[in-house]
Amino acid sequence: MRFLDVKTDFAFKKVFGSEGSKDILLSFINAIIDFEGHSVESLEILSPYQIPLLAGMKDSYVDVKARLESGTFVIIEMQVLNVEGFEQRILYNAAKSYSTQIVRGEEYADLMPVVALTITDFIMFPDLSDVRSEYRMKEVKHMREYNGDIRLIFYELPKFTKTIKELETLQDKWLFFVQRAGSLEVKPVTLSSVPEIDHALEIANEAGLTCTELEAQHKRRDFIMLQRGSVKKALKDGYEKGREEERMLIAKRLKASGLSPIEIMKATGLSEDELLQID
Repeated sequence: MRFLDVKTDFAFKKVFGSEGSKDILLSFINAIIDFEGHSVESLEILSPYQIPLLAGMKDSYVDVKARLESGTFVIIEMQVLNVEGFEQRILYNAAKSYSTQIVRGEEYADLMPVVALTITDFIMFPDLSDVRSEYRMKEVKHMREYNGDIRLIFYELPKFTKTIKELETLQDKWLFFVQRAGSLEVKPVTLSSVPEIDHALEIANEAGLTCTELEAQHKRRDFIMLQRGSVKKALKDGYEKGREEERMLIAKRLKASGLSPIEIMKATGLSEDELLQID
């Protein structure tokens, strides 16, 4: 048995944003988002998942968006690549979802809150140890909340390190599902005992996908792997270039101090030809 890697945006949309996913999404957001003592009883999934057209696959799916019974909008994004401008994009999307609710002539008081939930497969805030972090608009001196209408909530999956045996809460189980579904070979009882997660596993089961969906998933996964490979290579090249420049700088200083070429080569590891290039 093979399951989709839910960390890819295509698979995440299919599992949490399909027409038949309301029970899944309800359970998920109640476990992941703190509604301050309340639980969400019903919601409407906006722009439900459609089978992607491969030629335009990049634009064939969007973030999972839902409107809760209270009128609050929830936008959810699964992000596996830390790209430039990502933090600004999150804020932009949240502000856009807030500001575009009304048209000319309508009252500002009619604006409904927006919760932007972002799940990342990379460390976004290295100075924080918590898996979850939340940001709101507050007064800087007294930390008084100005307005709670826009909430930015983040979950960083690399910080979630619990094993299947350590899962206790419903939140733990959902985070484990998102993080590890793609590596499962069977349905763990710990997860499948929750009806909504069992339903999510059924949707994520590759055996139930069409050929078009499987191809879209594989293309998206390959794209992500290539992008990650490019980032790693760039970091490695930059590191090696930095080391080389540092060695040349040290050799230049040693040469100026009067050390012999042999002593400089021993200290820096440079070859004789490399040493001759130093002015």
